[in-house]
Amino acid sequence: HYDPMIAKLITWGEDRDTARRTMAQALAGLQVVGPSTNVDFLRRLMANPAFASADLDTGLIERERAALLPPPQPASDAELALAAAAVLANELDGPDPWSVHGGWRLGAPLQRRLVFTDGGGQREVILTYGKGGCTILPAAADGADSPMVFLPRPASPQAGDRRFNPQASAQCALQVGLQVGSERHEASAVFDHETLHLFTATRHLRLEYVDKLAHAGEAAQEGGRLTAPMPGKVIALLVRAGSTVSKGDPLLVMEAMKMEHTITAPTDGTVARLHYAVGDQVAEGEALVAIDQPPYAIDPPLDAPSD
Repeated sequence: HYDPMIAKLITWGEDRDTARRTMAQALAGLQVVGPSTNVDFLRRLMANPAFASADLDTGLIERERAALLPPPQPASDAELALAAAAVLANELDGPDPWSVHGGWRLGAPLQRRLVFTDGGGQREVILTYGKGGCTILPAAADGADSPMVFLPRPASPQAGDRRFNPQASAQCALQVGLQVGSERHEASAVFDHETLHLFTATRHLRLEYVDKLAHAGEAAQEGGRLTAPMPGKVIALLVRAGSTVSKGDPLLVMEAMKMEHTITAPTDGTVARLHYAVGDQVAEGEALVAIDQPPYAIDPPLDAPSD
């Protein structure tokens, strides 16, 4: 509650510049998950020309604000690929055939889409499984660029302890790497609940990654959903805009995989809009209905005067 310093890093050298360079190396290897730290700021400070030349006074940080306190930068394509590589590395093969994550498919290669969230909003990464590895291509990347190739490393004897558990924290670090042409990128990754901490050669990046399988069925447990569970066609509308619905009421019926799927209301409210008509084809995950929830009633205070 009083002193924000929980650790101190000290380096020394025969002269100031040697100590400064040693400090820069030590900070580059420092990886802290949990409390917020000023490690990235200190790394920029050690590399700052004014600090390196000992041109110091109390106005240094303000004068060098642009270099020392830059605005947060969204993840680069290489960092997104490293994040995807961390997800892949975390999907360790188990002892039975059903837990193998090699991605082999008969015919066309398997493709997956991973979605991460950072300061730049939602970011999508496309994975394509192939023989001996997996190519990773951020969805925003120029198609002319070389895809990034994930190079899996052999699992350690304790690899099973590293598997991502979205309900647990203090996961062990994963070492991941990928190849872009002749250039090699490496990082350490730690999953803390659904936050992925990525430690690269230049910074500590935090990305949100939601494992869809870990949340499978949650909408059903809540009593309904407003998105398409799979690609299909709308074959019946059971409500109209302005209809009042209760949690669990049927809203519409989709036909997919030769089966009928009834979409039910996840909450009480009023139907604000139906996004599709009967006969429309709908992609997986598309919003089907918009529902406005009623405002919560606020009881007057016990000592409020009565009319």
